Amino acid sequence: MIQYSLHCENGHQFDAWFKSAAAYDEQHQRGIVFCPVCDSRSVDKALMAPAVSRANSEKVALSIGHPEHAKIREALKALREKVTSEADYVGDKFAEEARKIHFGEVDPRGIYGEASREEVSGLIEDGVDFMPLPGAPDEHN
Repeated sequence: MIQYSLHCENGHQFDAWFKSAAAYDEQHQRGIVFCPVCDSRSVDKALMAPAVSRANSEKVALSIGHPEHAKIREALKALREKVTSEADYVGDKFAEEARKIHFGEVDPRGIYGEASREEVSGLIEDGVDFMPLPGAPDEHN
């Protein structure tokens, strides 16, 4: 898995995960990479510093003071509320349920829940279409 920092033509910045650099390139060429704030399909990779992994420590990308923060927080809050009000909560069974839906073992439906890093990697390898559910703005994550 690879995480890219992306930005759209309207200046919105966001992160997205892809199976590989080639997967990003293929999705970008097909026009299915889009800004979650304004839905723009004109998206490019932002300059990024290489990630250096340290034992027992994980770093996350953060920002402060951008003029669009309030709008982005509200959009993320609205997205989270829409998903949680219209989808079934499956807890730590997310990976199992997502595979059942993906492989047609159960009727398709919206679900949300939690998955381990290993389960997320497995879902990506299996080609299951999912995305991280943004944290609520007041969760400070």
